[in-house]
Amino acid sequence: MSTAAEAVLPSPPADRRGIGLAALYLLLGFCAGLPFYMFNTVLLLRLARHGVDIVTTGYFAWVALLPTFKFAWAPLLDRYLVPGFGPYWGKRRGWIMLAQLGIFVSMAAMAFTSSDRSLPVTALFAVLLAFWTTTLEIAADAWRIELAPTAEQQGPIVAANLWGYRSAMVAAGSGAIFVAAKADWTVAYLVIAAAAFLPFPILAAMRPEAGRVGGRTLALTAGLVASLIALAATTAIVAAAGWVLLAAIGSIGLSDPKVMSYWVFAVALLPFIALGVAVPWIRKLPPGAPLLTTSAFAPYINVAWRFGLTVIPILLFVSVYRMGDVMALTLSHPLFNALGYGLEQISVADGVVALLSSMLGVALGGWLAAKAPMGWALAVGAIMSALSNWIFAWLAYQSPGGPVLFSLAGLPVTTGDLDLYVAMAIDQFGHGFEGAVFVVYLSMLVNPRYPGAQYALLSGLAFLLPRLLAGLSGVFQKAIGYDGFFLMAGAMSLGALIFLPFILRANPRADDAA
Repeated sequence: MSTAAEAVLPSPPADRRGIGLAALYLLLGFCAGLPFYMFNTVLLLRLARHGVDIVTTGYFAWVALLPTFKFAWAPLLDRYLVPGFGPYWGKRRGWIMLAQLGIFVSMAAMAFTSSDRSLPVTALFAVLLAFWTTTLEIAADAWRIELAPTAEQQGPIVAANLWGYRSAMVAAGSGAIFVAAKADWTVAYLVIAAAAFLPFPILAAMRPEAGRVGGRTLALTAGLVASLIALAATTAIVAAAGWVLLAAIGSIGLSDPKVMSYWVFAVALLPFIALGVAVPWIRKLPPGAPLLTTSAFAPYINVAWRFGLTVIPILLFVSVYRMGDVMALTLSHPLFNALGYGLEQISVADGVVALLSSMLGVALGGWLAAKAPMGWALAVGAIMSALSNWIFAWLAYQSPGGPVLFSLAGLPVTTGDLDLYVAMAIDQFGHGFEGAVFVVYLSMLVNPRYPGAQYALLSGLAFLLPRLLAGLSGVFQKAIGYDGFFLMAGAMSLGALIFLPFILRANPRADDAA
């Protein structure tokens, strides 16, 4: 989800249909944001609470890589109808309803295996949850574009979607942890699963697509049967792929964290090596070449064609700039657990503290990106990201407890608790600020001829390298400790400034067809 758009949100639509669509996408945004935290931040905290080794906990961060590759199965959603749901409610709603069922079943499965006694089973259901969450976002985005074809119609719906997604941060990050503190992880996951399922009955009660025939009950029954088959098939495919992957890891020695590290760095370098080889050839293509005009890869090849060899430092900058954000998200909660903070304190830090500080950071970052030269805005954002990580290096030497100072959200706040809340506030403010500036910069790189495809490519690359390295967070932590890890992550964000002189002088070739 884009955070820059949150800095200046458009006014809500005036007509009844627009208000209804905005309300629906507020709910869809909320329900898409909930699962992301349940297979990412909340799951990593759950594993830490169960005493899972920090190296293995870090590997689970790779589940968040799946949304980066959503282009691989997105064409299927454009081509096929979900049996039962699709013929009655339409292609887009049919896929959303199937994805909702997938999210609910996957999260319920994570609830009933919340003891984490079998980590391969935990990984299986986490990957399935990530898959169905991404499928929901693909279908919802496509439906939104069809329902609101103009920018004027899109603005309020996108704003509502972002409001919903940001609210889900509190519900999942704070609410689930609070429920787990009062009950257990099983109840926490079931509560969030129920909340994420809310759009399904609303969609099922809506009118069918124009020209659709047949009864609602029959369509719902057929859709449920088809969905169960699809869920079973997807589970079998993911389980088989996971078994093959684990067998391959064992056979080539990837069970050794050091060997795994070499492979990850090799994979991370491949896109840049390929670019170095291909860009000189791409740069020589004439503007009317089929690869640049009619091929399915035209939007992506166009990036290299416009920027030439400068695309390499641009993509290196893009790949490193959000490094601190992703690294902090991976090991911040295991750090809180290792220091001895309770789930109640962590839920407050993830709730009101994180939400208010991140919103303020987003607003100020968006303001600076609009008012200041982009180079200055990016530099300040990188510094803020570094400070956001370094504050956790300081927190690593603090501890909970101490005299009670005041109450927050009904909980007494001690001096040790205040250390946690201050650290989380600085972290969320800094990364919110950095994220807003970054989205504006990415938007300026995009060719107006291919806004959606190129932005998806650049935003995906922005998180590919960080999430690859995030899987090795536990390896880094064991080698240099929590303090060293967050100092390193902050330095990585600050290291992005090395590329600023190159990227700010980049002048893209004019695209006559734009």
